[in-house]
Amino acid sequence: MTRQTREYWRPAAAGRSISSREGKKAMAEVLLTADAARSLVDSVDAFLFDCDGVIWKGDELIEGVPETLELLRKMGKKIVFVTNNSRKSRKQYSKKFKALGLDVTEEEIFTSSFAAAMFLKLNNFSPEKKVYVVGEDGILEELKLAGFECFGGPEDGKKNIMLEANFYFDHDKSVGAVIVGLDQYFNYYKMQYASLCIRENPGCLFIATNRDPTGHMTPAQEWPGAGTMVAAVSCSVQKEPIVVGKPSSFLMDFLLKSYNLETSRMCMVGDRLDTDILFGQNTGCKTLLVMSGVTTLPELQSASNTVHPDLYTNSVYDLVHLLES
Repeated sequence: MTRQTREYWRPAAAGRSISSREGKKAMAEVLLTADAARSLVDSVDAFLFDCDGVIWKGDELIEGVPETLELLRKMGKKIVFVTNNSRKSRKQYSKKFKALGLDVTEEEIFTSSFAAAMFLKLNNFSPEKKVYVVGEDGILEELKLAGFECFGGPEDGKKNIMLEANFYFDHDKSVGAVIVGLDQYFNYYKMQYASLCIRENPGCLFIATNRDPTGHMTPAQEWPGAGTMVAAVSCSVQKEPIVVGKPSSFLMDFLLKSYNLETSRMCMVGDRLDTDILFGQNTGCKTLLVMSGVTTLPELQSASNTVHPDLYTNSVYDLVHLLES
């Protein structure tokens, strides 16, 4: 980071780790049981749910999600959705929830695309500067709603570069920030444009929505996540980005402004150890890992794993079975 960008507010990145021996001991104690489920529900006022791999895979709802959300709402629990997927804005995600038969308001959704826009707003990003986006419509829409001028996105996925003798690639010198997120239209043109802005525009911020290596873009299999695009740009500019999505605590600041709750009275429910569970630990929440997405039981129990949830189970539907048993 340059001297100028060091003055910007940065999200926290520290997480809790324990030795493999402690981890194995803890693993024997954290399987979700009926008693543990009742104790968990009694001890928290809000459940924070990741989406991909927890609520759905691709465009398919995971079994038991509607029943689980309905039960928790009937018990008076607040429900919030915190996702690293930046492809959609909060408004677009609200439509997706509705299409899947879930009644979720825009105010209950916190995305990494929203976090990126709010990061600029919090740090008084100059309205005279532009934002270049390596990502999709979700980031562009949230930036425009926040009042920022932006370009790039899917449109630049159609552009090519002709690597010929004496070819000079020009870029907008008024770009003051580059935001990189999940981008199915990622190409060499975008990587060069982003790299030039970060390297050559004085004080240009390099922001990543998240660094997830993979994600469930379809229910059939995992696909490269935003972390692969971030890594490409990071390698090119030889600089680490400011990460605003999980496991950074940045999203929590906005969540706490919306809900008058203590983080100790919240539970983060997710399928990834390195993002969801670490996010919960970084922010002081209780944590519940579900095996319906990325993380497998062997990975959780591996001696090399240093991130351990408070509880783990197969899917969110287990909460219904255990609480009603």
